[in-house]
Amino acid sequence: MTALLKKEMRLSASILSYLFLAFALMTLLPGYPILCGVFFITLGIFQSFQSAREANDIVYSALLPVAKRDVVKGKFLFSAFIELTGFLMMAALTLVRMTLLADSPLYRGNALMNANPFFLGTALLIFGLFNLIFVGGFFKTAYKFARPFVTYIAACFLCIGAAEALHHFPGLEALNAFGFEHPALQLALLLGGAAAYILLTFCAYRMACARFEKIDL
Repeated sequence: MTALLKKEMRLSASILSYLFLAFALMTLLPGYPILCGVFFITLGIFQSFQSAREANDIVYSALLPVAKRDVVKGKFLFSAFIELTGFLMMAALTLVRMTLLADSPLYRGNALMNANPFFLGTALLIFGLFNLIFVGGFFKTAYKFARPFVTYIAACFLCIGAAEALHHFPGLEALNAFGFEHPALQLALLLGGAAAYILLTFCAYRMACARFEKIDL
């Protein structure tokens, strides 16, 4: 699997997949829906799928002495690598906001989502949705990706809109906690997001493998 991941990173990946990791820095933006950074990171992954399709990468990979499910696994490993790298960057920046910048007027006066464990859990949920809807959907044909990506965009921004709105409802203010307020709730939300990411990615992988086995390349 290490060889397949290296092949994806060095041969199939678009440089935009790596450059778009910089959108993790949106975590520091006040007065902005910071979950949009997650969308842009997945947009970078989409660019790799697009460039790989134009280079006929799937057929090339299938001709290698590996099982068809290993071709799928390589794409999922690459996607997860980019996602988790972006997540770690966002987590580090969230920690900065929760400690050094916890009392900054820029963030205290911000009506939008705060950077906290709930934000990180929601980011993982969106990454999981990308894997399920787009990556899993791509392997239905291993060629067409417009419909699954448009579907993912709709799901992504619905999720962002819901996450931004929830803390404005009475009784849900703790979702937008500053610093280390409401630690038990925040940790539970982060763990819930991590569990959703693992479950959605695993289901997407199993579905993609089953679909790709049926395709006659």
